[in-house]
Amino acid sequence: MRQVVIAGCGDLGSALAERLMARGWAVHGLRRDVSRLPEGVLPVAGDLTRAECPEAWPRKVDYLVYCPAAGKRDAELYQQLYVAGLRNLVGWMRERRQQARHLLQVSSTGVYGQTQGEWVTENSPALAGSETARVLIEAEDVALRSGMPASVVRLAGIYGPGRNRLIDQVRAGVSVPAEPPQYSNRIHRDDAAGLLEHLLLEAENGELLAPCYLGVDDEPAPLHAVCSWLAEQLGTSLQPDGREIGRVGSKRCSNELARESGWEPVYPSYREGYAAMLNAV
Repeated sequence: MRQVVIAGCGDLGSALAERLMARGWAVHGLRRDVSRLPEGVLPVAGDLTRAECPEAWPRKVDYLVYCPAAGKRDAELYQQLYVAGLRNLVGWMRERRQQARHLLQVSSTGVYGQTQGEWVTENSPALAGSETARVLIEAEDVALRSGMPASVVRLAGIYGPGRNRLIDQVRAGVSVPAEPPQYSNRIHRDDAAGLLEHLLLEAENGELLAPCYLGVDDEPAPLHAVCSWLAEQLGTSLQPDGREIGRVGSKRCSNELARESGWEPVYPSYREGYAAMLNAV
């Protein structure tokens, strides 16, 4: 039975945990409040920002998935959680002389600073100027230099069950300029979990993973198009004098590398993903 530790086992980690448990894997979920772990996940109560290894750390670790969520964009918090936390995790493995078969570190497409609608791949320069983006790049370096086989998975904006912010904004009436187009990228929570599962299974089957993957759907889209479609589904319209949705950057992220590895999104665009959310209400 394969043993995987999901560090920062929140919404995304829990969705991944349920997929892996269905395959017969033993899943250890590390978080501060283990009462919120899905049934069947082996609890590891711990704080990633503390140097002390959790008491329930497993004796065997085949795979590691590092996917905590900061909850807000704060450079100091990012540094503690994504950089120091990952260093702690790597240190715990070294202390116990454990060697994972592969480490997946969840990062963000926010590391890219492109603003003119350029197509972005794993090989594009990641030069976003924000403090949080620079911290994420530092965290990626920690993963790739951990001494374990590792891959960084840069996810676009995650939406899905419980992540209704854009729907609520459109329902409230917002203004979204059509020109110049502000390209946005996203991935449904279930597709993000599916990509992580797929990469773990590829590693388990002996496939050589790339150092970086972009986790996005098939269709980067102008934010105006997305919001206009949502407004139509909600029976409302965008408001020219409404509150503007603040956006930084405009880029089109490609999922070609992930698709070449055999992964396919269940929700290839915002239309299928948001339709599923609206139909579930």
